[in-house]
Amino acid sequence: MTSDSSVLVTGCAGFIGYHLCLRLLRSGRGVVGLDSMSPYYDVTLKEARLKQLEAFSTFRFYRLHLEDRSGIEALFADNELPVVVHLAAQAGVRYSLTNPHSYVDSNLTGFLHILEGCRHRGVGHLLFASSSSVYGANTRMPFSVHDNVDHPVSLYAATKKANELMAHTYAHLYGLPSTGLRFFTVYGPWGRPDMALFLFTRAILAGEPIQVFNNGRMKRDFTYIDDIVEGIVRIMAKPPEPNPSWSGDSPDPGTSYAPYRIYNIGNNQPVELMRYIEVLESCLGKTAEKHFMPLQPGDVPATYADIHDLSRDFDFHPRTSVEEGIARFVSWYREFYGV
Repeated sequence: MTSDSSVLVTGCAGFIGYHLCLRLLRSGRGVVGLDSMSPYYDVTLKEARLKQLEAFSTFRFYRLHLEDRSGIEALFADNELPVVVHLAAQAGVRYSLTNPHSYVDSNLTGFLHILEGCRHRGVGHLLFASSSSVYGANTRMPFSVHDNVDHPVSLYAATKKANELMAHTYAHLYGLPSTGLRFFTVYGPWGRPDMALFLFTRAILAGEPIQVFNNGRMKRDFTYIDDIVEGIVRIMAKPPEPNPSWSGDSPDPGTSYAPYRIYNIGNNQPVELMRYIEVLESCLGKTAEKHFMPLQPGDVPATYADIHDLSRDFDFHPRTSVEEGIARFVSWYREFYGV
């Protein structure tokens, strides 16, 4: 492995991290992967992802918790890393209601350790995962990176907003080029078992009812994993530059006088949850028994990404329809679980 071409991907055994690593490794890039293999969801799925990555000689794995300061320092000291893609985090809106401390440990303390590693080792570009959850109580659609996001409705969202602020501070103080990516409801093969598509598929095939929140009146900007990875790879190659027209008299939240940018990365085409379920039922050849439930604490009724900046700067255009994406997921699920 040539260290000068290696990319650090944190959360490498996670859903997005695994797909990004696979894309980079197949293209000949060296990858340094970090993951704690947290039991937040089925570790056997993470182990199966990791096994595929370890088949590449250009992949090097570190099993580390983000809050392990000395371990993170040693990882940065041992590797020349021109680019860091930080995807590891304690995920999940609902889990943050019952396990708040894990979000502070991973998403705040852990992110600080990544920032410090980047700062002291001269990393040329830090990409980090934010979330559509930061839009919180905002209702103007589509969500724009140029709008303020000061009213989160879950601790998870608050930690992601904090990550954006922390990264901007390091861009300002130390000139660390930082790009934050607000992901919108990512789905596809090898997806997370706590996400709706996985939960629905498992329940429908088992003949069990599914819980449909907000009485089915939900909309999500469902974004297929391959489109997400394509966007990340394009952004990796172009560190952000200061915006010369940025003004403190009318501050733009999406850009800065520092080398810092925020992008939405979504499908730009929200889909009603009931339509999403209809497509899944068609792919499975089974009808779901639906239990309609109220909106859960911490959830928002709709998400819709304005991706104009990403399309303009990187010629990014999501290409995968919900029909195509769900069909691919179902095919993977049946093969992986033998059902």
